[in-house]
Amino acid sequence: MKSKMTIVRTGILIGVFILVLLLFSLRLMQLQVVEGEALTAQIEQGWTDTQTIKAARGQIFDRNGRPLAANAVGRDVVINMAYMGDSSVNEVVLQLIGIMEEAGEEWIDNLPITSQAPFRFLDEEAYATQIARLKEAVGAQPYATAEDVCALLREKYGLEELDDTQFRQVAGVRYEMERRGFNMRTPYTFATDIRMETVPLIKEQSYLIPGVDVVETPIRQYVSGDIAPHLIGQVGPLYAEQWNAAEKEMTEDGNVVAHIGEHTYLMNDTIGISGVEQAFEDYLRGQDGQRVIVRNNRGDVIDVVEEQPAVPGNSVVLTIDAQLQKVAQDALANKIHMMQNDLVTYPEGEGHEVDAGAVVVLDIKSGELLAAATYPSYNLATYQEDYAQLALATPEPLFNRALSASYRPGSTFKPAVALASLAEGVINRESTVLCTGQYTRFDDYQPMCEGVHGQVNVIGALNGSCNLFFYDVGYNLGIDKIDEYTALMGLGVSSGLELPENPGQVASPTLKAQLHTGDETEWRPGDVIQAAIGQGDTMLSPLQLANYTATLANDGQRMEVTILKSVKSYNLEEEVYDHEPTVASTIQADQSAFDTVREGMVSVARQGTARGTFANYALDVAAKTGSPQTPQGINSVFIAYAPADDPEIAVAVVLEKGWEGYTGAPVAKEIFDAYFFSDSSKNAEPVDYGTLLS
Repeated sequence: MKSKMTIVRTGILIGVFILVLLLFSLRLMQLQVVEGEALTAQIEQGWTDTQTIKAARGQIFDRNGRPLAANAVGRDVVINMAYMGDSSVNEVVLQLIGIMEEAGEEWIDNLPITSQAPFRFLDEEAYATQIARLKEAVGAQPYATAEDVCALLREKYGLEELDDTQFRQVAGVRYEMERRGFNMRTPYTFATDIRMETVPLIKEQSYLIPGVDVVETPIRQYVSGDIAPHLIGQVGPLYAEQWNAAEKEMTEDGNVVAHIGEHTYLMNDTIGISGVEQAFEDYLRGQDGQRVIVRNNRGDVIDVVEEQPAVPGNSVVLTIDAQLQKVAQDALANKIHMMQNDLVTYPEGEGHEVDAGAVVVLDIKSGELLAAATYPSYNLATYQEDYAQLALATPEPLFNRALSASYRPGSTFKPAVALASLAEGVINRESTVLCTGQYTRFDDYQPMCEGVHGQVNVIGALNGSCNLFFYDVGYNLGIDKIDEYTALMGLGVSSGLELPENPGQVASPTLKAQLHTGDETEWRPGDVIQAAIGQGDTMLSPLQLANYTATLANDGQRMEVTILKSVKSYNLEEEVYDHEPTVASTIQADQSAFDTVREGMVSVARQGTARGTFANYALDVAAKTGSPQTPQGINSVFIAYAPADDPEIAVAVVLEKGWEGYTGAPVAKEIFDAYFFSDSSKNAEPVDYGTLLS
């Protein structure tokens, strides 16, 4: 019985064994025959690598299609921590620096410390913000020296064994890596736009620098870097401060992105940081794509799969006329240089000290900004190399005087008071004031006029810039009405421009109480008459002066100022946005009020203080000069629009320490010449956008 049971069990075991053997054989056949090729490919594949395809940034054009900011393909050196293996970051950086030095290439280094020992901070005035940020990053006290900071950097990044030169080189990279959020998911851009000849030098030594790669990426090119640099602005890195302030989320592929405006950003992304580049970031930024790189077990690329194509940003068309902008810049700079060097016409104290200024040109009917020039200026294309010198220069070339400076308007404010007085019925065209050279309404304060004009009406008062007439008219009008009407004309309020601007201020009891202390806060009748001639606490930007001038020309209709004409798709085939002129405010007054002020301003150009420039000009120009006193000297302020009978453009010119208002008139004349009489500006045929991208 036992033997039978044993035989059965043995048979069962043999059957099971044969069945298992059969199953293994079938699986082996499947692996070798059916799935052999797939398995071989899988073994050969090694690994996959997901890479971001950087989207091209939208281009920036002037109103006629001339490129101001375009794109080129550059080669960036990128360090990816995920592929460094066991290698030390410091070792890789040091090896890479050696390769770059041999190739004569530069790399990103924003550490505000000298490159050689003994270490010192770079100019502490120019780099104050960067130095303070560095001290905070390493935990140094505000009073810490450069040597103190270097000691903390050595400890922080493990650089104690390096000599001074190597320490400084690696510390500069490690500090920037930290600021840019370098980690397993965030690569670091070590250098940008290297030469083609350098690429093989890096590739050949890849075994020494694991994780280092050279990638093609779009780079920003400022085609005419000296044209409107303060307006165009720049792009720059998205630093930790901005990253930390943004709302963030984890994506499906494990990346952390920040939401800024309408887009998401990785921490190593580039973003607009000033000017148009910043203001229209949501239009200009594209949408990055993704590709999967398949490598075999030797690291060779065997396949590239583009999972999501990059979508380039939209292109922005500005209202700026690049050629008119160049005329404005050159006219402003040439006038200042001439005044500085002509000691006969402009001796000491009479304009020779002029050293800065600005000019703004607006389209009267649309509010479009046609030009905005600042002197001194700089070149966007060489900004990085020139920064240290630019930051220390006086007057400051990086300061946007056209939009952000504050100047007393002086007598250029008088047309505003004239219009308000006419609109309110305080005076009419025939009303006169007796100018004896001294205003005697008050016993304790009797300011002088610069001349003795006798019985003078508003037209004569504008022509001769009679202070006494406007003292009296301003007193009767009152500060509340002055403030009401000047706000309607765009003074002391935002112009609507998409770029940062100084909103300015117009004298008032409230403003005086805010700005002054003690007895100086009390509003007195004398303050009203000073406000009426553009003195006192009234401070305006050249942009506001131009906008106010355009409002006078437009019979009291003030337009919102814009620098954005339209937005097009990157290939310029689709219209994304087209700007429509917007009315900001309207002054309700009889047409005779506007006509009277216009007649007075034309007389300024033909027979008055601007006659030296416009007495025989081919067009009627409506103008007003101003020579406001400042602690530094007398500024020259000039406003004008043309043609007077059918206005098209308004111009405001300010020359710091320029002596008399009429010294700015030749700058405006060159702009009028270019706009009305040159084929290269107003009448130019628009450039074919399509030819700009080839």
